[in-house]
Amino acid sequence: MSPWLTPDWPAPANVRACVTTRAGGVSVEPFDSFNLGDHVGDEPAAVAENRRRLTAELGCQPAWLSQVHGIDVVEADPSAVATADANWSATRGIACTIMTADCLPALFCDRAGTRVAAAHAGWRGLAGGVLEATVAAMGVAPAELLVWLGPSIGPQAFEVGPEVREAFLADHAEAARAFVPSTNAGKFMADIYELARIRLAAKGVTAVYGGDFCTFTDTERFYSYRRSSRTGRQASLIWLA
Repeated sequence: MSPWLTPDWPAPANVRACVTTRAGGVSVEPFDSFNLGDHVGDEPAAVAENRRRLTAELGCQPAWLSQVHGIDVVEADPSAVATADANWSATRGIACTIMTADCLPALFCDRAGTRVAAAHAGWRGLAGGVLEATVAAMGVAPAELLVWLGPSIGPQAFEVGPEVREAFLADHAEAARAFVPSTNAGKFMADIYELARIRLAAKGVTAVYGGDFCTFTDTERFYSYRRSSRTGRQASLIWLA
């Protein structure tokens, strides 16, 4: 599992998590090589082999989602691909799984190690409340939650229009600190990690870790839709062992 990332956070010993990278698969360019997305134009056989390798390496069953940049949260079920942008589980061996290529992956667990969740948060889902919906679905006190923010587009690369800034300021005035004017007139550089922290803190979740990656600039490890619209997807997974 050496090419993949393991979150650095104080999760309970029975909580396992992993983020895949581009390395270790069979897909050819521009999906090279460990693309896990079955909706991006890659050869289905290559995606199937990459997913088989993932399952074999981790020893758990990923619960895949059909992600739509919404805020729906479902219980993780490896036997069905639900249309949602987050899932949770209290069952050992079932991995809450989301795919990203610039959007923010957020992994959740409780301090007791009884529940885990994974959320896909592009700016629309983040502004819409997908993290808050995931907190609610966990069914435990927010102060008992730990969150790790995985590889997303970084604040030096994420240029957005004023409508994005306004969408966040409508809910939280302090979101202003997550936007700085771009060199392009009328545009802003957005810090999606800071926006996530602000929204989680507002719900009482303050044990938040990670948030120091950039999928756009780290070309060797990560896929980035903004860098190349024809590209693969990495996966972020969390499960109870």
